[in-house]
Amino acid sequence: MPTTASPLQIGPHTVQPPVVLAPMAGITNAPFRTLCREFSGGKGLFVSEMITTRALVERNEKTMQLIHFDATEKPRSIQLYGVDPATVGKAVRMIAEEGLADHIDLNFGCPVPKVTRKGGGSALPFKRNLLRAILREAVSGAGDLPVTMKMRKGIDDDHITYLDAGRIAVEEGVTAIALHGRTAAQHYGGTADWDAIARLKEHVPEIPVLGNGDIWSAEDAVRMVRETGCDGVVVGRGCLGRPWLFSDLVAVFEGRTEARAGGTDGRSARPTLREVADVMVRHATLLGEWIGDEARGVIDFRKHVAWYLKGFAVGSEMRKRLAITSSLQELRGGLDELDLDQPWPSGADGPRGRTSGNNRVVLPDGWLKDPYDCAGISEDAELDTSGG
Repeated sequence: MPTTASPLQIGPHTVQPPVVLAPMAGITNAPFRTLCREFSGGKGLFVSEMITTRALVERNEKTMQLIHFDATEKPRSIQLYGVDPATVGKAVRMIAEEGLADHIDLNFGCPVPKVTRKGGGSALPFKRNLLRAILREAVSGAGDLPVTMKMRKGIDDDHITYLDAGRIAVEEGVTAIALHGRTAAQHYGGTADWDAIARLKEHVPEIPVLGNGDIWSAEDAVRMVRETGCDGVVVGRGCLGRPWLFSDLVAVFEGRTEARAGGTDGRSARPTLREVADVMVRHATLLGEWIGDEARGVIDFRKHVAWYLKGFAVGSEMRKRLAITSSLQELRGGLDELDLDQPWPSGADGPRGRTSGNNRVVLPDGWLKDPYDCAGISEDAELDTSGG
């Protein structure tokens, strides 16, 4: 059922409805943000993929491309990853002084080993003093720019950190917090703990709390807000191959019963395969224009093919063929061979992307010995210049 939602205030920026695109490495680049924003009618907040602070400070070429925003993107949101307070401070000041963005989000939620083994992402909030130092540098360096943070519940069930981290964030002037209701050990497996989102909201009533995890439809987003009392939602894997989800989210949070294609029963009017195919070509075209090379754009698009086609009657050989295309003509030609009049398949909504859980979290040696001692940070933790 539709519901109305109060605007989300991120510093001077009013986000209405309170819907945020989660940063996803290799996914939420400028083309994908453009596509999602088009479906939303320009409403919501769309955050860049994670940017490494050292790479930004050193003006790594790939990184500088990743922080490029379309002229229509307002506000411009950058997510930063860093473990060294001084480097994070330099990156934030660079963004503020050079006008590179309007909003800065800090990543304390990434669970992948290459990040946690350096003490970053979802591993970092365990070190309370280090977290505080990073937040203090970021907020002080940001000037008038609002600083938010995204985090997980903790490292694992024995090392839960989100309540302490939330209180530190409030004390250091963070504008809003997004909580993914899983631990780092869970990765993307199991079910997100929405009760934790509710507890965080109760724990830090001073600032907005956004919920993240297991939002696969507009109905899920409404249910999360109602069940947790959170101030907004952050959508990640739910929009993989489903950028039109933002149209549905806007409709439901604005209290409208119609959705993208004019549904009147309170549910989204799901696209046919023909409509999905048109979006696929549009997505690949935007990638080619952004990269400056059609073939490279189509190649980058390949990882999206399975997400877009999930649930539709498309044979395995055709799926493989579409996943190795290298030109727009080849992609369009393959899609045109499908039965494009197929309606939206039942069961096509639901989990997409990585779903593995119960992983051993890779951490620096001795990381868990003392939640306040920061000696475990390695010397090369800020040397990654991969561009995020």
